[in-house]
Amino acid sequence: MTAHSPLSFKEQILQGIPDVLPALHAYDRSANHAPKRKDILTAEEKKLAVRNALRYFHPKHHTVLAKEFFQELQDYGRIYMYRFRPTYEMKARAIDEYPAQSKQAAAIMLMIQNNLDPAVAQHPHELITYGGNGAVFQNWAQYLLTMKYLATMTDEQTLHMYSGHPMGLFPSSKEAPRVVVTNGMMIPNYCKQDDWEKFNALGVTQYGQMTAGSYMYIGPQGIVHGTTITVLNGGRMIAKKGEGLEGKLFVTSGLGGMSGAQPKAGNIAGCITVVAEVNAKATNKRHEQGWVDEVIGDLDQLVKRVQEAKTNKEVVSIAYQGNIVDVWEKFDAANVYVDLGSDQTSLHNPWAGGYYPVGLSYEESNALMASNPELFKKKIQETLVRHASAVNKHKCLPIRSLPCRGGCDGSQWY
Repeated sequence: MTAHSPLSFKEQILQGIPDVLPALHAYDRSANHAPKRKDILTAEEKKLAVRNALRYFHPKHHTVLAKEFFQELQDYGRIYMYRFRPTYEMKARAIDEYPAQSKQAAAIMLMIQNNLDPAVAQHPHELITYGGNGAVFQNWAQYLLTMKYLATMTDEQTLHMYSGHPMGLFPSSKEAPRVVVTNGMMIPNYCKQDDWEKFNALGVTQYGQMTAGSYMYIGPQGIVHGTTITVLNGGRMIAKKGEGLEGKLFVTSGLGGMSGAQPKAGNIAGCITVVAEVNAKATNKRHEQGWVDEVIGDLDQLVKRVQEAKTNKEVVSIAYQGNIVDVWEKFDAANVYVDLGSDQTSLHNPWAGGYYPVGLSYEESNALMASNPELFKKKIQETLVRHASAVNKHKCLPIRSLPCRGGCDGSQWY
């Protein structure tokens, strides 16, 4: 285990990258880690990736760190620089606790730490806040340098950020932004998914999502209101006049990142919510934090619990530990009527952990993603077809002892 630094929090921030190498961290298996990325670099490109990583460090450390960073690239598909992950607690502090000459800069430091708080971030040790690949920084050296810049800058300086890399402090005016941020700058002719994967592995670009790389992410609470309004408006389309959503079933998926807002929104809207999640760590985290009421890992038990909730018109949110496709198919087979359907998996990133294939465990999927990305992609495509087909079975369900929604003569389809 790594010993805690004798320096105070403020002293560690002002230090930036330490002159003496900190002790190696033990790999914390209790953390929700990003999946291993596919091996996309050639042997020469891996050398370049290591050289790019070493630019942050004094040459006296290059012999040790070159081997270490190359091993990270082999093991995880990216260079995260785990050795340099701070030993202090990662959380947003009161603004006066930050060493800063500018209140605006201190506020940005607070935002960065909130983005990386394990209670907020999806993969905190890999500096990924949400969406599977929405990064605050590419590595911990960038974090340390950026925090030091923010601690020393004045109200007449601006910090320029390029995909997690701090370009430096530049003279500006008090009216200018304290930080200018860009992420994922890609030349159109070289912006396919594999191009981005390669450049990210090389350490020259990152995907900042909307609020991860701009330091503004606030967790699932940020979209509770919008998700609630969406569920309520969907409910108004199916409920009879004067009715609410009592006893009605909302089926969706995803509990990582912002997706955790869905069960809370269902509770506020007053319905029964079933949300599937393949990652047990994400499920347990949201359950412990109170975003979802119950966790069930057996489909038969899930059907029984939903039928009970429908009968009693309960307002309850249930996490199913498993794949959403299995839920849709099971509810069809068990004749469980679904009133509202949704999905909040990270389908902008389907081939690299944003969506998972049915029939494989989370661990098996992550292993396949790294070892055989083409087969993983094929299984994802098959799952998406199966997913859509399962949803359509509910949409076009022949009427089987289900109440008519008005205007049907018993022979029509929903």
